[in-house]
Amino acid sequence: MDFAYITNAGTQAGNEDSFALSENEKGSLFVVADGLGGHGKGEVASAIASSAIKEYFEKSGADARSFLPEAFSEAQSRVLDGQKALNSPFDMKTTCTALLIADGICRICHIGDTRAYVFHRNKVKTRTLDHSVPQMLVASGELKEKHIRAHPDRNRLLRVLGVGWEAPQYELSKDIPLSECQAFLLCTDGFWELCGEKTMCAFLKRSANASGWLSLMEDEVKKNGKGTNMDNYTAVAVIC
Repeated sequence: MDFAYITNAGTQAGNEDSFALSENEKGSLFVVADGLGGHGKGEVASAIASSAIKEYFEKSGADARSFLPEAFSEAQSRVLDGQKALNSPFDMKTTCTALLIADGICRICHIGDTRAYVFHRNKVKTRTLDHSVPQMLVASGELKEKHIRAHPDRNRLLRVLGVGWEAPQYELSKDIPLSECQAFLLCTDGFWELCGEKTMCAFLKRSANASGWLSLMEDEVKKNGKGTNMDNYTAVAVIC
C-alpha cells in the first residue's frame, strides 16, 4: 500500500484543514477534517477530531467493524469539550472523514462534505454523499449531481462534529473487500470542487504511485482555482 498527502491554505490567511495517518498491526487509518468557524476555531476543531480518531486507533483494541463508530463518538465528545474549554459553542465545528483498512476490508465513516472516493479499475466505485444542502437537493431530484460544485448553497452543511446530537449523525459505509479497491482519495471540498471525478480517474490511470497521482490532481486544483478566492484544500491518496 502506497499513500501520499497534501494540505494547503489556498489563498486564505490560515489553514483550517487537518489530517492524520496511522499504521500498525491492526491496520491502516487515514483521516481528513475541515474545520468551520473562522478565527482559528475551525483549525482547533479539525485538529481535535483528527487527533482523537488517530489516538483512539493507536490505543484501542476495537475490531474493524466497531472502531469507526466508537472513534467518531470520541471525536464528537472531544470537540464539544473543546468548545466548553474555549467558550466557543457556536464557532468550533468540523467535518470529518476516515478510512480504515483492516482484516482485508475497508470501511469509511464521514460527517459533512469532506469526501472519500473508492476507485476500481480506474473508475469511481463509490463515494461518500455530502451532508449538505446541494446533496439533499440531488437526493430529492431537484438538482443534478454535476451542479453540486457550483451551487450557491454548497457550503451549507446539515451535519458536522461539534453540534450536540441525540443520536449519532455520522454515516458508516458497508464493508468493502480490499480486493475490489484499487485506490482511495480522502479530500476536503476545497480539493474536490476544483478536480472532477473524470479527471481523478484519468490521472489515476496515468500514475505509478500515490504521490504522482496526488501531484497531478493538485496541479488541476491550482489551475482551476487560479485567480479565485481559493479555499484551504487537503487530500490523502492511497493506492493498493
